Amino acid sequence: MLRLPAVLRQIRPVSRALAPHLTQAYAKDVKFGADARALMLQGVDLLADAVAITMGPKGRTVIIEQSWGSPKVTKDGVTVAKSIDLKDKYKNIGAKLVQDVANNTNEEAGNGTTTATVLARSIAKEGFEKISKGANPVEIRRGVMLAVDAVIAELKKQSKPVTTPEEIAQVATISANGDKEIGNIISDAMKKVGIKGVITVKDGKTLNDELEIIESMKFDRGYISPYFINTSKGQKCEFQDAYVLLSEKKISSVQSIVPTLEIANAHHKPLVIIAEDVDGEALSILVLNRLKVGLQVVAVKAPGFGDNRKNQLKDMAIATGGAVFGEEGLTLNLEDVQPHDLGKVGEVIVTKDDAMLLKGKGDKAQIEKRIQEIIEQLDITISEYEKEKLSERLAKLSDGVAVLKVGGTSDVEVNEKKDRVTDALNATRAAVEEGIVLGGGCALLCCIPALDSITPANEDQKTGIEIIKRTLKIPAMTIAKNAGVEGSLIIEKIMQCSSEVGYDAMLGDFVNMVEKGIIDPTKFVRTFCETQPQSSHVHVLLSSKQPFGIVIPSSTSLPSVVLGSNENLLEPLPTIRTGRTPGIRRCALWNQSDSPRHSKPSLEQPAATTGLVHTPRGDAPFERWEAARVPRSRRGKLCHRRARQPGPRMNGKFNLARSARAANDAAGSGGGQPGPLLPAPSHPPGCGGGAAATADSTPGSRAPPSLPGPSAPRPPSGSQCADPPGPAARIPGLRPPRSLRK
Repeated sequence: MLRLPAVLRQIRPVSRALAPHLTQAYAKDVKFGADARALMLQGVDLLADAVAITMGPKGRTVIIEQSWGSPKVTKDGVTVAKSIDLKDKYKNIGAKLVQDVANNTNEEAGNGTTTATVLARSIAKEGFEKISKGANPVEIRRGVMLAVDAVIAELKKQSKPVTTPEEIAQVATISANGDKEIGNIISDAMKKVGIKGVITVKDGKTLNDELEIIESMKFDRGYISPYFINTSKGQKCEFQDAYVLLSEKKISSVQSIVPTLEIANAHHKPLVIIAEDVDGEALSILVLNRLKVGLQVVAVKAPGFGDNRKNQLKDMAIATGGAVFGEEGLTLNLEDVQPHDLGKVGEVIVTKDDAMLLKGKGDKAQIEKRIQEIIEQLDITISEYEKEKLSERLAKLSDGVAVLKVGGTSDVEVNEKKDRVTDALNATRAAVEEGIVLGGGCALLCCIPALDSITPANEDQKTGIEIIKRTLKIPAMTIAKNAGVEGSLIIEKIMQCSSEVGYDAMLGDFVNMVEKGIIDPTKFVRTFCETQPQSSHVHVLLSSKQPFGIVIPSSTSLPSVVLGSNENLLEPLPTIRTGRTPGIRRCALWNQSDSPRHSKPSLEQPAATTGLVHTPRGDAPFERWEAARVPRSRRGKLCHRRARQPGPRMNGKFNLARSARAANDAAGSGGGQPGPLLPAPSHPPGCGGGAAATADSTPGSRAPPSLPGPSAPRPPSGSQCADPPGPAARIPGLRPPRSLRK
């Protein structure tokens, strides 16, 4: 029976001992001044070095270990930056600040993250160095902003518009690290779906890259039953000038589908049913009419799930001029369907995998209104998944969707190529939007002379302008370094040449960058120039003077707790784990004072209960105490009473603390006097407890007594050992459990 007062008496001291440790678990570590900046800069350098090696046509790839699957091989800067998580918490803070800059650039422009990362490292390093020497950080930042404004104005002067497919292909090729095949396929996709058309990138099933144009309402759902096939060529169902029934609900009953079949049959029109599902009697009647009567009908499951399914059905209804049955807020029932409730399309093609509705006969004004609604949702949506789905819906209502299927010999190759295709696609869109400038870092080098015309208000502002001057050389130097040449010499030659001459890292020669097609989108260059000083993290770092501090959570761990006597509460607390098997009660204890995983097992509180058998396990991670449960039929009344002598039991578990105190009292330990939890009894020579006679029994000793085990010889009758069974003596007639017998 559970004794609540006893439980409360045990929990109260444990709670008092645990309270200070809970406070320590939420402690923080704080660092100030130069030490904090130095640790953060180490993290910035580690991340920037990993990202910088991917820059340029001869940049290296980075292999990223993943928690599942094969390692990821990529040259995408933002992918490398996101994958870095340093073990040192102070260094990791610096790395996270640069990750924020790369993410902001990627979200706004879609590319340019590698250049943004190396620029952020340069600004932070130069700025920290000047601030540590006593410069005013606020004035330095003002000088940086003056220089950035001048650079952006100069970039807009250099920008040239992109109009021809050849220029689009050049931009895509450069962004794909010189892969002309990717550049050409992106140019073809934009030519077919328009500059603002939707272009998606997916894994291909062949070794080559492929371009697929999806026109009008195409979705990845096929016919429910192959009995709807009406042509032997291609195993598909084709209709001309068909009716479309749209339903959000499942169609199962015959009564709900018969009115629609009668309308289609009366007007001699094929019928396409798009619903959540069609099964039961409804599917049977459709198949029967298709086979026996020759009715032209096909049933298709609606695409998507949840709200996305509802939105797509609504788009289909607007594009075809019909209505959605079962829609919330409308009282349309399938039994009350009228001809004007059905959508109308000029052509329908349904295969086992997908369906296509062509030449929808919806109202043009309603379609345009729906397109504007989707565009407004795109502008306010933050989720990338929602943006992708909205873009697909927008394309299906307008010009269609272009799908770039990336091929390769392995998953690793396909994933690496997909990253480059995505970057090239974003670069192409940005180039069409704002134009192009010289690539290879030459556009930033051409902006350096424009900084000489700025008049700073003080020396600290001049220092900020000089920081930007040195930073603008970093991208070209990094590209040259990755190509295996000295960056400073390359920059000197570029500065001496004309405005359109730069260094071709692939050929290792100085060429006309425009003629060779080495160009960058103006939006990319402008974005990562604006992102550096305006980023919230970089702004705070450049605007903060001594003292500078970092606060991180402390790595304090809570101790383990044992419910037992009160005398050990100020010591490192061990852990009790209890288990139960048929015929045996067992309790495992181990000490966690030094190392909870690697410390040697140490018994803190031996169980002093009659009938317990101590079975050491050598190097096992715990010491086991096993209590035998003996059937009443195998012992007498006196034996049974003493077998239950160990003391109170709580919910099937022995209360070790009370049992130990009861054993001490029975052995005459002096009541509340300190002493061993279970004193070893003395035995005369020749008794089976000889091992216990040699055990250390000094006060305060915690070594467990050597209790007689299953192999101990039975003492002869009449000897001094034949006393009534005490706390540490063997009960006559009590046999050990079968698992312990030899």
